[in-house]
Amino acid sequence: MRILLLGYGKMGKTIEQIAISRNHTAPFKIDLENYSSLSSITKDQVDVAIEFTQPESAYNNVKYCIEQGIPVVCGTTGWLEKKKELEELCRKNGSAFFYASNFSVGVNLFFHLNNILAKIMNPFPEYEVSMEEIHHKQKLDAPSGTAITLAEGIIDATPKINNWVNQPTKEKNLLGITSKRLDAVPGTHTVYYNSPVDTIEITHTAHSREGFAKGAVVAAEWLVGKKGVFGMDDMLKINY
Repeated sequence: MRILLLGYGKMGKTIEQIAISRNHTAPFKIDLENYSSLSSITKDQVDVAIEFTQPESAYNNVKYCIEQGIPVVCGTTGWLEKKKELEELCRKNGSAFFYASNFSVGVNLFFHLNNILAKIMNPFPEYEVSMEEIHHKQKLDAPSGTAITLAEGIIDATPKINNWVNQPTKEKNLLGITSKRLDAVPGTHTVYYNSPVDTIEITHTAHSREGFAKGAVVAAEWLVGKKGVFGMDDMLKINY
């Protein structure tokens, strides 16, 4: 494939390395320094785009690809209030859009484990649920997109909880998420169920960016030739 890389920071460079190792090329790499060049790139020049930038850039980047008919894989978080608008545009234009808050296969298995555990715990009100997420200091959005996806899974399965807040809370209807930013932490997410007598917890710990980057490249391979709006469940065919 000929991949248009939107964002050429640490993640973009890791994606490029993995793409090349899988016999793909990245003829176009767009970052802040050459952003104006994006408007000259067409679907005849690339097969797919992979977008990992910042929340303030993601909407326009994905919109451009959809309008140009370039299949686009996006992993930027922190801008999801506009995602439905782009999904509608994608369907209207007959384009292809693949979004995931996290492209790691392990994390997506963890999402399903989280949903299953939340349903199991629901009949036991003595357990109070909370969450902690830890990332590197360069990650600007908090909570992480992965934490929000985990929170949505818990909320869907727990009638007494109707929202999340990015701080510890004693409010019974809220899920408290603690966000920490430390040096050299690719990403750790822990869900806690605390009772007066014990604690149940599940944790996913990423060891490097490579799992996220490989998942994005695999998603791009999967997306080419398709039309519509997709996510990791579509690609991995996880049904629980």
